Amino acid sequence: MNTKYGLRLGKGGRKMPPEALELVAIRFRALGEPMRLRILQSLESGEMGVSALTETVGSTQPNVSKHLRVLQDAGLVKRRPQGTSVYYSIADAMVFELCDMICSRLRDRLEAQVGALNARLRA
Repeated sequence: MNTKYGLRLGKGGRKMPPEALELVAIRFRALGEPMRLRILQSLESGEMGVSALTETVGSTQPNVSKHLRVLQDAGLVKRRPQGTSVYYSIADAMVFELCDMICSRLRDRLEAQVGALNARLRA
């Protein structure tokens, strides 16, 4: 366990096998693309079809479909075919908790940097 950051690499602080680490890395890679984050943000309000997602995120259907596939492969979204349409929804709401944690840390860091900059300007 990394006590400085509270990171657990398995239950009881055991090291995770390389295969498990690869699965974790796949999820993080899926979250490393702004378009995918916009798609997830759009799906936070509920299930959407590809056409609606394409319009909401302001991209093309092939591009949105490509990103949806990555998110689905990472286990973050699920798809539901209905007739000739396909609908997507969030498969693991934990993604929003993770994003909230990251955004909170970024906000704290930026506020500290602004505070330090303001202090320099006043000096």
